[in-house]
Amino acid sequence: MTLVVTEAVVLHAFDYLESSRILRLMTRDSGIQSVLARGARSSRKRFGTSLDVFAQGTAEYSTRPGRDLSTLTAFDATRARPELVADVSRFAGACVLAEMALRFSSDEPHPGLFDAFVSGLDSIGAADAGESVSRTLGAAWHIVGELGFAPALDVCANCHTELADGARTAFSHVAGGALCERCARLVPGTRQVPPEARAAIREWLAGSSNQLASAAEGRAHQRLLREFLDQHLSEGKRLVAYGMWEREQLLVTSH
Repeated sequence: MTLVVTEAVVLHAFDYLESSRILRLMTRDSGIQSVLARGARSSRKRFGTSLDVFAQGTAEYSTRPGRDLSTLTAFDATRARPELVADVSRFAGACVLAEMALRFSSDEPHPGLFDAFVSGLDSIGAADAGESVSRTLGAAWHIVGELGFAPALDVCANCHTELADGARTAFSHVAGGALCERCARLVPGTRQVPPEARAAIREWLAGSSNQLASAAEGRAHQRLLREFLDQHLSEGKRLVAYGMWEREQLLVTSH
Protein backbone atom coordinates (compact mmCIF):
# COMPACT_ATOMS: atom_id res chain seq x y z
CA MET A 1 0.00 0.00 0.00
CA THR A 2 1.26 3.46 -0.92
CA LEU A 3 0.15 6.68 0.76
CA VAL A 4 -0.15 9.69 -1.56
CA VAL A 5 -0.47 13.30 -0.40
CA THR A 6 -1.14 15.86 -3.11
CA GLU A 7 -3.06 19.03 -3.93
CA ALA A 8 -6.41 18.18 -5.52
CA VAL A 9 -9.74 19.50 -6.76
CA VAL A 10 -13.02 17.57 -6.58
CA LEU A 11 -14.41 17.18 -10.11
CA HIS A 12 -17.26 14.75 -9.57
CA ALA A 13 -18.87 12.89 -6.67
CA PHE A 14 -21.55 10.24 -6.41
CA ASP A 15 -22.99 8.08 -3.66
CA TYR A 16 -21.73 4.55 -3.14
CA LEU A 17 -23.53 1.93 -1.06
CA GLU A 18 -25.24 3.26 2.08
CA SER A 19 -22.60 5.49 3.63
CA SER A 20 -19.75 6.22 1.22
CA ARG A 21 -19.00 8.35 -1.82
CA ILE A 22 -16.77 7.89 -4.85
CA LEU A 23 -14.93 10.98 -5.99
CA ARG A 24 -13.06 11.91 -9.11
CA LEU A 25 -10.15 14.16 -8.26
CA MET A 26 -7.79 16.20 -10.39
CA THR A 27 -4.46 16.14 -8.60
CA ARG A 28 -1.26 18.05 -9.13
CA ASP A 29 1.03 15.03 -8.77
CA SER A 30 -1.05 12.09 -10.02
CA GLY A 31 -3.43 13.44 -12.65
CA ILE A 32 -7.02 12.18 -12.48
CA GLN A 33 -7.72 9.80 -9.60
CA SER A 34 -10.82 7.90 -8.44
CA VAL A 35 -11.06 7.56 -4.67
CA LEU A 36 -13.49 6.03 -2.20
CA ALA A 37 -14.46 8.20 0.76
CA ARG A 38 -15.71 5.67 3.29
CA GLY A 39 -18.44 6.93 5.62
CA ALA A 40 -18.62 10.31 3.90
CA ARG A 41 -22.43 10.19 3.84
CA SER A 42 -23.10 8.68 7.24
CA SER A 43 -20.93 11.11 9.19
CA ARG A 44 -19.85 14.64 8.35
CA LYS A 45 -17.24 14.69 11.12
CA ARG A 46 -14.63 13.04 8.97
CA PHE A 47 -14.82 15.14 5.80
CA GLY A 48 -17.46 17.79 6.52
CA THR A 49 -18.32 19.84 3.44
CA SER A 50 -14.79 19.55 2.05
CA LEU A 51 -15.85 17.01 -0.58
CA ASP A 52 -18.23 19.32 -2.45
CA VAL A 53 -17.65 19.65 -6.18
CA PHE A 54 -14.90 22.18 -7.09
CA ALA A 55 -13.50 22.16 -3.55
CA GLN A 56 -9.71 22.34 -3.50
CA GLY A 57 -7.28 21.21 -0.86
CA THR A 58 -4.75 18.58 0.16
CA ALA A 59 -5.90 15.02 -0.48
CA GLU A 60 -4.44 12.02 1.28
CA TYR A 61 -5.25 8.60 -0.16
CA SER A 62 -3.84 5.10 -0.18
CA THR A 63 -3.33 3.01 -3.30
CA ARG A 64 -2.79 -0.70 -3.88
CA PRO A 65 -1.25 -2.32 -6.98
CA GLY A 66 -3.88 -3.56 -9.41
CA ARG A 67 -6.70 -1.46 -7.94
CA ASP A 68 -8.27 1.41 -9.89
CA LEU A 69 -10.06 2.80 -6.82
CA SER A 70 -7.95 4.30 -4.04
CA THR A 71 -9.11 4.99 -0.50
CA LEU A 72 -9.37 8.61 0.61
CA THR A 73 -8.17 9.00 4.19
CA ALA A 74 -8.23 12.81 4.49
CA PHE A 75 -9.09 15.93 2.54
CA ASP A 76 -8.00 19.26 4.02
CA ALA A 77 -9.99 21.84 2.05
CA THR A 78 -8.50 25.28 1.42
CA ARG A 79 -11.01 26.54 -1.18
CA ALA A 80 -14.74 25.76 -1.21
CA ARG A 81 -15.71 27.95 -4.22
CA PRO A 82 -19.37 28.59 -3.33
CA GLU A 83 -19.36 31.39 -5.91
CA LEU A 84 -19.41 28.80 -8.69
CA VAL A 85 -22.68 27.21 -7.56
CA ALA A 86 -24.32 30.53 -6.72
CA ASP A 87 -24.71 31.51 -10.38
CA VAL A 88 -25.98 29.33 -13.24
CA SER A 89 -23.62 30.74 -15.86
CA ARG A 90 -20.55 30.38 -13.64
CA PHE A 91 -21.57 26.85 -12.66
CA ALA A 92 -22.12 25.84 -16.29
CA GLY A 93 -18.68 27.17 -17.23
CA ALA A 94 -16.99 25.37 -14.34
CA CYS A 95 -18.70 22.12 -15.38
CA VAL A 96 -17.23 22.53 -18.87
CA LEU A 97 -13.73 22.67 -17.40
CA ALA A 98 -14.42 19.66 -15.19
CA GLU A 99 -15.69 17.69 -18.18
CA MET A 100 -12.58 18.58 -20.17
CA ALA A 101 -10.33 17.52 -17.31
CA LEU A 102 -12.14 14.20 -16.87
CA ARG A 103 -12.31 13.42 -20.58
CA PHE A 104 -8.99 14.65 -21.89
CA SER A 105 -6.43 14.22 -19.10
CA SER A 106 -5.03 11.03 -17.56
CA ASP A 107 -3.50 9.66 -14.39
CA GLU A 108 -0.09 11.02 -15.39
CA PRO A 109 1.24 14.04 -13.46
CA HIS A 110 0.75 17.33 -15.31
CA PRO A 111 1.27 20.32 -12.98
CA GLY A 112 0.81 22.83 -15.82
CA LEU A 113 -2.60 21.40 -16.65
CA PHE A 114 -3.58 21.40 -12.98
CA ASP A 115 -2.59 25.07 -12.66
CA ALA A 116 -4.51 25.98 -15.83
CA PHE A 117 -7.61 24.24 -14.50
CA VAL A 118 -7.40 25.91 -11.07
CA SER A 119 -6.77 29.37 -12.51
CA GLY A 120 -9.73 28.81 -14.85
CA LEU A 121 -12.05 28.00 -11.95
CA ASP A 122 -10.84 31.08 -10.08
CA SER A 123 -11.34 33.28 -13.14
CA ILE A 124 -14.89 32.02 -13.71
CA GLY A 125 -15.69 32.37 -10.03
CA ALA A 126 -14.69 36.04 -10.11
CA ALA A 127 -16.70 36.80 -13.27
CA ASP A 128 -19.22 39.61 -13.21
CA ALA A 129 -22.49 39.43 -15.11
CA GLY A 130 -21.78 38.87 -18.79
CA GLU A 131 -18.16 37.79 -18.27
CA SER A 132 -18.55 34.07 -17.57
CA VAL A 133 -18.62 33.01 -21.23
CA SER A 134 -15.41 34.85 -22.08
CA ARG A 135 -13.69 33.52 -18.99
CA THR A 136 -14.83 29.97 -19.64
CA LEU A 137 -13.60 30.17 -23.22
CA GLY A 138 -10.29 31.55 -22.02
CA ALA A 139 -9.85 28.80 -19.45
CA ALA A 140 -10.87 26.08 -21.92
CA TRP A 141 -8.41 27.24 -24.59
CA HIS A 142 -5.69 27.48 -21.94
CA ILE A 143 -6.37 23.85 -21.06
CA VAL A 144 -6.27 22.89 -24.76
CA GLY A 145 -2.86 24.53 -25.00
CA GLU A 146 -1.56 22.67 -21.95
CA LEU A 147 -2.79 19.41 -23.49
CA GLY A 148 -0.61 20.14 -26.52
CA PHE A 149 -3.38 20.73 -29.07
CA ALA A 150 -3.12 24.49 -29.63
CA PRO A 151 -4.26 25.46 -33.14
CA ALA A 152 -2.01 27.27 -35.58
CA LEU A 153 -2.87 30.97 -35.51
CA ASP A 154 0.16 32.93 -36.72
CA VAL A 155 1.26 30.64 -39.56
CA CYS A 156 -0.70 28.51 -42.00
CA ALA A 157 -1.48 25.14 -40.43
CA ASN A 158 -0.77 23.47 -43.78
CA CYS A 159 2.24 25.18 -45.42
CA HIS A 160 3.46 27.28 -42.44
CA THR A 161 3.37 30.56 -44.35
CA GLU A 162 3.23 33.52 -41.96
CA LEU A 163 -0.24 35.06 -41.68
CA ALA A 164 -0.86 38.79 -41.37
CA ASP A 165 -2.18 39.83 -37.95
CA GLY A 166 -5.00 41.92 -39.40
CA ALA A 167 -6.14 39.45 -42.03
CA ARG A 168 -9.39 37.53 -42.06
CA THR A 169 -8.38 33.89 -42.52
CA ALA A 170 -9.93 30.51 -43.13
CA PHE A 171 -9.88 28.13 -40.16
CA SER A 172 -9.88 24.36 -40.54
CA HIS A 173 -10.39 22.02 -37.62
CA VAL A 174 -9.07 19.11 -39.67
CA ALA A 175 -5.91 20.99 -40.68
CA GLY A 176 -5.43 22.23 -37.14
CA GLY A 177 -5.90 25.99 -37.36
CA ALA A 178 -5.74 29.02 -39.64
CA LEU A 179 -4.88 28.66 -43.33
CA CYS A 180 -3.40 30.94 -45.97
CA GLU A 181 -5.52 31.74 -49.04
CA ARG A 182 -3.84 29.14 -51.24
CA CYS A 183 -4.22 26.28 -48.76
CA ALA A 184 -7.77 27.30 -47.88
CA ARG A 185 -8.77 26.55 -51.48
CA LEU A 186 -7.43 23.02 -51.10
CA VAL A 187 -9.02 22.15 -47.75
CA PRO A 188 -12.81 21.58 -47.60
CA GLY A 189 -14.98 22.54 -44.66
CA THR A 190 -13.23 25.74 -43.59
CA ARG A 191 -14.85 28.70 -41.84
CA GLN A 192 -13.81 32.33 -41.98
CA VAL A 193 -12.35 33.74 -38.76
CA PRO A 194 -11.83 37.49 -38.25
CA PRO A 195 -8.49 38.76 -36.94
CA GLU A 196 -10.10 39.70 -33.62
CA ALA A 197 -11.07 36.06 -33.03
CA ARG A 198 -7.54 34.83 -33.74
CA ALA A 199 -6.17 37.46 -31.36
CA ALA A 200 -8.60 36.39 -28.63
CA ILE A 201 -7.70 32.70 -28.97
CA ARG A 202 -4.00 33.59 -28.95
CA GLU A 203 -4.41 35.46 -25.65
CA TRP A 204 -6.55 32.68 -24.13
CA LEU A 205 -3.99 30.02 -25.04
CA ALA A 206 -1.37 32.07 -23.19
CA GLY A 207 -3.58 32.28 -20.10
CA SER A 208 -4.54 35.94 -20.58
CA SER A 209 -8.05 37.35 -20.34
CA ASN A 210 -10.01 38.85 -23.20
CA GLN A 211 -13.58 40.10 -22.84
CA LEU A 212 -15.76 39.57 -25.91
CA ALA A 213 -17.74 42.44 -27.35
CA SER A 214 -21.13 40.75 -27.73
CA ALA A 215 -23.18 37.67 -26.95
CA ALA A 216 -23.19 36.75 -30.64
CA GLU A 217 -19.40 36.76 -30.63
CA GLY A 218 -19.46 34.51 -27.59
CA ARG A 219 -21.74 32.00 -29.31
CA ALA A 220 -19.48 31.95 -32.37
CA HIS A 221 -16.46 31.22 -30.16
CA GLN A 222 -18.40 28.50 -28.29
CA ARG A 223 -19.19 26.82 -31.60
CA LEU A 224 -15.61 27.12 -32.86
CA LEU A 225 -14.16 25.60 -29.68
CA ARG A 226 -16.71 22.77 -29.62
CA GLU A 227 -15.92 21.85 -33.21
CA PHE A 228 -12.19 21.93 -32.45
CA LEU A 229 -12.61 19.67 -29.41
CA ASP A 230 -14.80 17.29 -31.41
CA GLN A 231 -12.13 17.04 -34.09
CA HIS A 232 -9.05 16.62 -31.91
CA LEU A 233 -10.00 15.39 -28.43
CA SER A 234 -13.55 14.06 -28.05
CA GLU A 235 -13.05 10.81 -29.99
CA GLY A 236 -16.61 10.96 -31.27
CA LYS A 237 -18.20 11.15 -27.81
CA ARG A 238 -20.60 13.99 -27.12
CA LEU A 239 -19.55 16.60 -24.57
CA VAL A 240 -22.62 16.74 -22.32
CA ALA A 241 -21.66 19.64 -20.04
CA TYR A 242 -20.44 21.64 -23.02
CA GLY A 243 -23.78 21.20 -24.78
CA MET A 244 -25.66 22.35 -21.67
CA TRP A 245 -23.37 25.39 -21.42
CA GLU A 246 -24.13 26.38 -25.01
CA ARG A 247 -27.88 25.93 -24.51
CA GLU A 248 -27.81 27.91 -21.26
CA GLN A 249 -26.08 30.81 -22.98
CA LEU A 250 -28.55 30.69 -25.87
CA LEU A 251 -31.47 30.91 -23.45
CA VAL A 252 -29.89 33.83 -21.58
CA THR A 253 -29.21 35.88 -24.70
CA SER A 254 -32.62 35.16 -26.28
CA HIS A 255 -34.47 36.89 -23.43
